[in-house]
Amino acid sequence: MNLIIFGAPGVGKGTQAKIISEKLNIAHISTGDILREAVKNKTELGSKAKAIMDSGELVPDEIVAGIVKDTLNSDKCSNGFILDGFPRTLPQAQLLKTIFDELKIKDIKLIKLDAEDQVMINRLSSRRVCSSCGKIISKDEVFDGVKCSICGEVNSFIKRSDDDEEVIKRRLTVYHNTTSPVFDYYQDKVTIIEVDGTQPVEDVTKEILQKLNLN
Repeated sequence: MNLIIFGAPGVGKGTQAKIISEKLNIAHISTGDILREAVKNKTELGSKAKAIMDSGELVPDEIVAGIVKDTLNSDKCSNGFILDGFPRTLPQAQLLKTIFDELKIKDIKLIKLDAEDQVMINRLSSRRVCSSCGKIISKDEVFDGVKCSICGEVNSFIKRSDDDEEVIKRRLTVYHNTTSPVFDYYQDKVTIIEVDGTQPVEDVTKEILQKLNLN
């Protein structure tokens, strides 16, 4: 099964991508992860990306798309994939279509996690992140002496700088201006599945599987 997961910052794309990839035994392709992996493995594109990142510049779409193509064409995607974090702009979506055409990847489904802006602002500004392992909890769960249930660190939960309310609003503005047009681009090209991303994690997963006719 070939999936793209899509939605606003903080709506839970990464969480659902991990769960769905495990349940369906398909590759979870996080563009951040595969970029770091390509750099670590010193692939041709990874080396180019590293040189660009070391100079403080953003990695061009063409290089990121090339790394995505290499990953989609690898054995790890033999059962399918769920693509998380790409495409985020219309040019990236057009590059991805070329990749799909070249690799003869068809029957693509786009999962769109919906949420109102204010819900996302409230959710993100209220979350706290373990500085050691990245586990996320609500600020209401934070108290002096609280221990992370994943890594065991004490008093390690912090508010990330990008979870400031004004920063969140700017991120959402960027999303609406640059990423939402991607959704419009896909309207007549793939099967689109819309799910309420503000539900509890388990309910979001259940609805996704139902709409994929897998539950």
